[in-house]
Amino acid sequence: MNRYPVWKYAIIVIALLVGVLYTLPNFFGEAPAVQVSSSKATVKVDAAVMQRVEEALKAANVTPDTLTLEGTSIRARFNTPDEQLQAKDAIQRALVPDANDPAYIVALNLVSRSPNWLTAIGAKPMYLGLDLRGGVHFMLQVDMQAALTKKAESFTGDLRSGLRDKNIRHGGISREGQNIEIRLRDEASLTAARNLIADQYPDLQTTSQPDGSEFRLRASIKPEALRKVQEQALKQNIVTLHNRINELGVAEPVIQQQGLDRIVVQLPGVQDTAKAKDILGRTATLEVRMVDESSEARAAEMGSGPVPFGAEKYLDRSGQAVIVKKQVVLTGENLTDAQPGFDGQTQEPTVNLTLDAKGARIFKDITRENVGKRMAIVLFEKGKGEVVTAPVIRAEISGGRVQISGRMTTMEANDTSLLLRAGSLAAPMEIIEE
Repeated sequence: MNRYPVWKYAIIVIALLVGVLYTLPNFFGEAPAVQVSSSKATVKVDAAVMQRVEEALKAANVTPDTLTLEGTSIRARFNTPDEQLQAKDAIQRALVPDANDPAYIVALNLVSRSPNWLTAIGAKPMYLGLDLRGGVHFMLQVDMQAALTKKAESFTGDLRSGLRDKNIRHGGISREGQNIEIRLRDEASLTAARNLIADQYPDLQTTSQPDGSEFRLRASIKPEALRKVQEQALKQNIVTLHNRINELGVAEPVIQQQGLDRIVVQLPGVQDTAKAKDILGRTATLEVRMVDESSEARAAEMGSGPVPFGAEKYLDRSGQAVIVKKQVVLTGENLTDAQPGFDGQTQEPTVNLTLDAKGARIFKDITRENVGKRMAIVLFEKGKGEVVTAPVIRAEISGGRVQISGRMTTMEANDTSLLLRAGSLAAPMEIIEE
């Protein structure tokens, strides 16, 4: 005689059927594939890129089993590894004409052979851990010299402001490597500058020597401060990588220091190597600089003259050259938050930044002193700088809230906000082991 009601047996049978159904993807195995994803926040993978991939494969006489646009990447699945390699070469030629400045990542990958109807109901194969199969391991080298140079550049700007605030006259401030040189006209100015550095910049040590009728004061970062900068750079990069990977939904990452200037990243369960590279490679940092308004700069923007001394040339999103001063007003380190939004008047997508107390104070002073001039927001990715926008300062901006707009799409505003919100890297990194 049956001891239990029929509905209980029905529930057991249904649970077993659902379990078997969602286990099926593990039995279909994997197929070789090529994945295309964006290498920059300003470059999108969409239907137009998919059409270019399709045309490249057709020209190379390679027919994929499937070609799909999944989220922000394109996946082309093939029957054999030979077709996969041939397809990768064809797509690489079509999408990445300049290997030194790639707009897209074209990577070999493995995707499940599960039928589309299984994928449609969310049935996916089980991802094995790094110790079994399918994890991603990277070793990254931190460019410590870049971190030290960045710190020296920051000290240069601070000293320039400090001398101006104390009304100490000087003949110019320049930086050579990690050393800062100040030319002073008399001994009284030399003493005042030396006292200022001793009081307000304990991480700097100074030496002075006569230079004709003037004096030259050289400030350099103390050895113990150099070590501290390197340690902080490594720690900040580790924290930044944690933030970025966590925001992009990678579960249980292992990010740890190895040696004095290396970071090991292990992403268990991530078999999408293109996505892993995209996460680690998109090292966006933000810098606020003033636009050079001189006649020489305008000539350089038009391509009819050299870039003036103390300035650099970057392109905006429309390809127009913008000449900006080398002195950095603000960096991503002064950001506390970055969120996408819309302009209340034009309804254009924007990135809304919130600055810390120091950043808000600097931004207020800069905007008050430069009304009518242009300020450039420069976004750096993989060592390449791009001017997001270069608006004219209409009035003093206080309160620490800044809105960036400039012909951005909603997706670009979202991506830029994510990268900036995740934090800036103290120094650039490169993958040396994969």
